[in-house]
Amino acid sequence: MKTLIIIDVQNDFIPGGSLAVPEGDKIIPLINSIQDKFDLVVASQDWHPEDHISFASNNPGKKIFDQIQVHGQQQTLWPNHCVQESKGAEFHPQLNTRRIEAIFRKGTDKNIDSYSVFYDNGHLKSTGLTGYLKAQGASQLYMCGLASDFCVYYSLMDAFKEGFACFFIEDASRPINSEQLEKQKEEMRYHGIQIISASDIE
Repeated sequence: MKTLIIIDVQNDFIPGGSLAVPEGDKIIPLINSIQDKFDLVVASQDWHPEDHISFASNNPGKKIFDQIQVHGQQQTLWPNHCVQESKGAEFHPQLNTRRIEAIFRKGTDKNIDSYSVFYDNGHLKSTGLTGYLKAQGASQLYMCGLASDFCVYYSLMDAFKEGFACFFIEDASRPINSEQLEKQKEEMRYHGIQIISASDIE
């Protein structure tokens, strides 16, 4: 079963939001245009409590984009974003959500961040997405959204480890750091994750 996973197309990641990804709004029409090519469409949603450890505001003496250690993992400190029940956490109004059958929320534990839609950054807790996809008969996962070099990348790597055939829809995604994404694309290719364009999807 061919499945589309739309990653974090939320107001705070769109230009004008608190953690805007450059040109994040440009991908929305493309994502809308490909949804009917899939048997199953699911989405992820960053969903942080106000006291989340990844917010620079919750780490006295630290500033945005500083690095700290959390559970032995390097953690970037972010502006407050996608706070539960806030406008910034909502899907962008231009995103077509009619075909989304399930929404998996992440980053809900205040003590650890979660870039991947499958696990938190320490792989301490699963979101349950793997079990859901396998129960649905999903085998091929196509991912797009925001940001390419964080939540999309880590979701792809976890999906690969879970045994799915993975596809990164590059033009339906945008990175925070383009140079970082280029290095990550080399790693994707090494693991057999296919990098495609929306026009490649049949």
